[in-house]
Amino acid sequence: MRIVIAGGHGQIALRLERLLAARGDEVAGIIRRPEQGDDLREAGAEPVLCDLESASVEEVAAHLQGADAAVFAAGAGPGSGAARKDTVDRGAAVLFADAAVRTGVRRYVVVSSMGADPSHPGDDVFDVYLRAKGEADAYIRGFNSLDWTILRPGMLTNDAGTGLVRLEASTGRGPIPRDDVAAVLAELLDTPATAGLTLELISGSAPVSVAVKSVAGN
Repeated sequence: MRIVIAGGHGQIALRLERLLAARGDEVAGIIRRPEQGDDLREAGAEPVLCDLESASVEEVAAHLQGADAAVFAAGAGPGSGAARKDTVDRGAAVLFADAAVRTGVRRYVVVSSMGADPSHPGDDVFDVYLRAKGEADAYIRGFNSLDWTILRPGMLTNDAGTGLVRLEASTGRGPIPRDDVAAVLAELLDTPATAGLTLELISGSAPVSVAVKSVAGN
C-alpha cells in the first residue's frame, strides 16, 4: 500500500513509518520543516513538505494522489497554546479529510485522544485540545465517502511496547506505550472491517492482531 501520514515527524508517526516501511509499504510523511526530512528517510518514509496550517485543500490533495490510505497523526504538541489546538488538532484534521475525499482516498485513520468531545467544558488549554479533537472526529464521522477509523489512545508513554493491548469502544483510562499505538495503527490499516469505529486503546492482555480482529466489523 501507499500510505500518507499527516504529522510525519511526530513520535507515533515515526514509529508507524518504520513499521510500515519494514513490511514493504510505501510511506510518505507530511512535515512542516525541511530539517525533519532526514528522520523520516531514516525511518523509511518519503518526506513531503507541506504546512497543514496554511495549505489549501488542493495542495494537500496533490500529496494524496495515488495513496491507498491516509493517517492523521498531526498535533500542535504539548507546548502550544489554545490557538494552535484549533488550527492543527481541528483545522488540519478537517483539511486532511477534505483532501482525502477530493482525491478519492477512502481509508482514513485518525489518531485522536481519549476524552475528545466537541462539548467538553472548560477553558484550559487541554480543555480546548479535547474540544478541538472532538470537533475534528465529529466532522470526519460525517463523511460517507471515507472509511474512517478513529483511535483514541490513553496516556502516551515512551516505555517499550509490549504488543499487548486493550482495544474497545470504551476501555476506561490507562497508559499505552507509543510503540503499541503505532502497532495498532499498522494493524488497523490492514483491517478495513474496522471502518466506522471509534476505539479507545490502553495497555492490556490481548496481542495487537487479536485485539484488532476482535473489534473488526463490530
